[in-house]
Amino acid sequence: MGRDVNHLLNLVKRHQNYRRAIQQIHTQLIFTTAENTFNTSSIPIILTLWNSVIRHYSLGIFPQEAFFLFQKLRFQYQKVIFFDSFTYSFLIKASANLAQRGTGKQLHCLSLKDGFESHVYVQTALVNMYGECGFVGEAKKVFDEMPVRNSVTWNALISGSIKWGDVKVARAVFDAMPEKNVISWTGLIDGYTRMGRFDEALSLFREMVVIEEIKPSEVSLLAIFPAIWNVRCLECCQMVHAYGEKSGINAFDIRVMNSLLDAYAKCGSIDDAVRVFEDILNERRNLVSWTSIISGYAMHGMAKEASDSYQMMVDAGVEPNRITFLSMLNACSHGGLVDEGLEFFRKMVDEFGIQPNIKHYGSLIDMLGREGRLVEAEEIALEIPNAMSNVVIWRTLLGACSFHDNADMGERVMQKIMEMENKYGGDYVLLSNILAGMGRYVDSEVVRRVMDEQNAPKAPGLSFT
Repeated sequence: MGRDVNHLLNLVKRHQNYRRAIQQIHTQLIFTTAENTFNTSSIPIILTLWNSVIRHYSLGIFPQEAFFLFQKLRFQYQKVIFFDSFTYSFLIKASANLAQRGTGKQLHCLSLKDGFESHVYVQTALVNMYGECGFVGEAKKVFDEMPVRNSVTWNALISGSIKWGDVKVARAVFDAMPEKNVISWTGLIDGYTRMGRFDEALSLFREMVVIEEIKPSEVSLLAIFPAIWNVRCLECCQMVHAYGEKSGINAFDIRVMNSLLDAYAKCGSIDDAVRVFEDILNERRNLVSWTSIISGYAMHGMAKEASDSYQMMVDAGVEPNRITFLSMLNACSHGGLVDEGLEFFRKMVDEFGIQPNIKHYGSLIDMLGREGRLVEAEEIALEIPNAMSNVVIWRTLLGACSFHDNADMGERVMQKIMEMENKYGGDYVLLSNILAGMGRYVDSEVVRRVMDEQNAPKAPGLSFT
């Protein structure tokens, strides 16, 4: 018996991350650990084995299997094996992964019954579980009742608060934290970024690096990039770039390089974006790398360069996805390459089997509308499935009708818009202006009158005098 158990323990240690191997070990354990075949001295090893299996299930793609196993073990060994803090920590983590607060609460009760009310790992797992499930108040209650906390406990409460948009609570916890580490700082920075408070995120990042002299991790850099490009801080891009080079992060984390490339492009420096892309070794470039440089070219109106990059990507054996094609459609739209854009749309659907979404249709209609090919644009708009179509598509087409003075189509498009939404004054104003521009002043006044009757608000004018 002892030899079999030790053999299984060694197998678990070697194959902890492999589902098939763990399932085989699970099966072997069922036969090896029948109640009458082990003595008291074997119980710690048996529990370690079962905990290893539970841990694998809890952290894997089927966390519910951990609960099934736990229930079976409790029934079979209720008078022999008493579960420890590792068991409960793993199971509570499974509850968090499944967002099953009810199951987590039951485990909370069981853990209290078994005497783990003061155990820092179990209680920290509970704080994390309640936070992940959206019950930040209950997470705070567990946190407040803990006699001892560690940095993981504090970070769990910060993370849970941020996940559900309560940056105020997260900041209060952060400020009260006795010893902050890079995880704490990164969590709060990420929270400010997610809430669109980009200046505060950047200020906190500077405080962490300059004042507290805490070295950012790769996760820190990934958290701050959205704040950088949202405020268009090219200098921040350059500083993060330099730090990534000096620390070696750029050399091993392709995610950071891809984000840096994207940030440079969004901050207005396509030249720096290209240099970052060229610094990435060919074998390290992935789909995100290629799509980011294509998108960068697109936003800078460099349609030919975007098209050339697409071809190099395909030649390198990297298959495009829907985001890649959306970037190519945008590039063709801004570059006036309508036929090329239509060809990319065809490739996406026919060659790669990617179903277009509303953004693809919107880009296609914008592209055709810019070049005055309104009939084709209207035909595509009418072909969009009703479940997908939205008012933005038709407003894009209405704008094209205004630009090209097509009143007849403008009226048809306006009718479509009215079927979806009739309370936006800008639509009425645009159609009224189209009609007035064509000399149809009576019709223009009718549209203005309908706008007033519908009480549709229009954006107020602004004056700097």
